[in-house]
Amino acid sequence: MKQNNYSFKDTLIIGLMMFALFLGAGNLIFPPALGQEAGTSVWPAITGFLITGVGLPVLAIIAVAKSGGDLQQISKRVGSVFGLLFPLAVYLAIGPLFGIPRTGSVGYEIGVLPYLAEGGVLSLFLFTLVFFSLSYWLSLNPSKLVSRIGKILTPILVVVLSVLTFSGVFSPPGEALSPTGTYESFPFFTGFQEGYFTMDAIAALVFGIIVITRMKERGLTDRKALTQKAFQVGLIAGTGLIFVYLSLAYLGSTSVSLLGYQENGGVILTGLSQFLLGGTGLILLSTVITIACLTTSVGLISAFGEYVQKTFKAVPYWAATAAVTVFSFVMANMGLTQLIQFSLPMLVMIYPVAIVLIILTLFDELFKGRKEIYVGSVAGAALVSIADGLATAGIFPQISTAIIYMFPLAEIGIAWLIPSIIGGVAGYVFQTVFHTSTSRA
Repeated sequence: MKQNNYSFKDTLIIGLMMFALFLGAGNLIFPPALGQEAGTSVWPAITGFLITGVGLPVLAIIAVAKSGGDLQQISKRVGSVFGLLFPLAVYLAIGPLFGIPRTGSVGYEIGVLPYLAEGGVLSLFLFTLVFFSLSYWLSLNPSKLVSRIGKILTPILVVVLSVLTFSGVFSPPGEALSPTGTYESFPFFTGFQEGYFTMDAIAALVFGIIVITRMKERGLTDRKALTQKAFQVGLIAGTGLIFVYLSLAYLGSTSVSLLGYQENGGVILTGLSQFLLGGTGLILLSTVITIACLTTSVGLISAFGEYVQKTFKAVPYWAATAAVTVFSFVMANMGLTQLIQFSLPMLVMIYPVAIVLIILTLFDELFKGRKEIYVGSVAGAALVSIADGLATAGIFPQISTAIIYMFPLAEIGIAWLIPSIIGGVAGYVFQTVFHTSTSRA
């Protein structure tokens, strides 16, 4: 297929698909909870949230395109062993160990459970059985993923969200109150940290292969053209996320007088929907959550299947997707709370390293791809992120916490930043002194 067959319509459809893949249930829950706590400081708080919740994922898509459309391609710049282990850890963490089963668990708890007199093991089993069967069917033919999600599911999702959010914007349930907690003193940085924990930058590293593959199927082969179109796709997906986050954060900020303070963003959404749109609102909310969870599930299963097929060539795509779907189905029946407790420490360890890789890939040409800089920067970030993960898991908490708070910016959740910079500088100095660079320039 020739490159000139690729049109703006293709970019728009892939951008809408990317938006739908990003917009999982967690993304709908975080903003209203932020809005409640931030209160009158909701705008600086959501601005910080947008930087890490939207900006980083968009940059990740560009980084994947620039590297050749592959997470392994980025990871190999640190070393061959790291290039094998880190992508595997990422795919497992946001795939069958957490990301995929969470879509089924959250879809059940918010999209189905409100309609049941009493939930139980059987109802969760039946819902997740249907949910993951449908996810597997949609994932079997990834070449049709764009048309199925970009053309059909995404418009439905946008319409449902628009009805809910615009109703609240024009008829807010109350006024924003004073900010609470750290939002009172540091609304921007607190929002920045909340966006950091959405883990969407990692998801972008996984979804990026879907975007690049779909572009190549439509005729794009040139690396520069792929990067340019990936930027446009990221802008489309990012614009959709910004609209959703701003709307839901605003609604959350006006909901305290109606609902009181709630720790769970799902409860806030449910209460707002019932107040603004009555019984119809609850149906709309359930529809939004179910579609959001389904699209995310399809994207992650497809990405994992393509990763396994490429890494272990003897395993066919259908078998890889079937295996990950069945495993995710079993994990989803553990329940959402258990899933989070099981997987969060691993995610905390991975995320800072992913951010460092994204930034280094974007600026790779400036330092001519020197391996020593990659190694030093990643090692510095990993030193703190591993300690943070151990502290989250309750393993050697005193030692782990002491390591974290040895460095600046620990209070706002980015203690890894300074060690990463120091590591990168040390790698540059080492290469300069000993002239051992393995630059790709």
